[in-house]
Amino acid sequence: MPNLRDIRRKIEAIKKIGQITRAMNMVAAAKLRGAQTRLEKFRPYGEKFREVIAELVASGAVLPSQFPLMETREVRTVGLVLVTADRGLCGAFNTNLIKEAEKFIAEREREGQSVKLICVGKKGYQYFRRRAEVLEGYTDVMGRVLMQDARTIARRTMRAFLDGEIDEAHVIYGYFINVVRQIPKREKLLPISVEEGPQAEKTFKGAPIYEPSPEELFEQILPMYVNTRIYAAMLETAVSEQAARMTAMDNANRACGDMVRDLTLLFNKTRQASITKELMDIVGGAEAIKQG
Repeated sequence: MPNLRDIRRKIEAIKKIGQITRAMNMVAAAKLRGAQTRLEKFRPYGEKFREVIAELVASGAVLPSQFPLMETREVRTVGLVLVTADRGLCGAFNTNLIKEAEKFIAEREREGQSVKLICVGKKGYQYFRRRAEVLEGYTDVMGRVLMQDARTIARRTMRAFLDGEIDEAHVIYGYFINVVRQIPKREKLLPISVEEGPQAEKTFKGAPIYEPSPEELFEQILPMYVNTRIYAAMLETAVSEQAARMTAMDNANRACGDMVRDLTLLFNKTRQASITKELMDIVGGAEAIKQG
């Protein structure tokens, strides 16, 4: 039979854990609201960028072959930008992203290609730094997603592509669907291809007039487009992380409540058994005195 003192200690410890998980749930909910608002405002901006590039190409004003960031070449080395969280305690969120990255690596290696990683977020970097070739690791950048960090990561990715370190670049991140569902998503980043976007199906009529020239405009917006893609991936992952943490902490809080109820029941049963045993000892002693 368990000791009453030990059971009481376990109950108190689990109650304290429940207080922590409840507080973490509230913090995650507050962060989620702010990050979700930023994401909802940024998504149309990212789509408009894709639309402008698609319009320029479809109008014939520019040729993709003129620009190095749109150059298609034989793929021998693939770059993978993996965006994970800096912190844990968010269920299987980081694990799912890492599994998706491992699946991608395995697929490319079967095709005879090597994969080099750029890890954004501490969890992905800590996992892959001894398991794969990591070009760069950016940690402590997911707590507060900033465009300047996205630019730094995008510049490193573009430099690797333009210098021939990689022949293609993809990004894996957590895509936010709703509070209870976030999925790993994989997208091609480089070379830039407008055929991937929904705007590619549009037919553009007439000859738009651009100032400055379409070539100069493309030189400016292509790097900016990569910046926005990286920033969007980081923002999606940050929102997904808070949603996953809120769900995980809510589940943990409920589990704490269930454990407290079970331990309280065990405590009462143990105490009742102890009282019964003491009463039996008293009765037995009284009977022995009478018979003596």
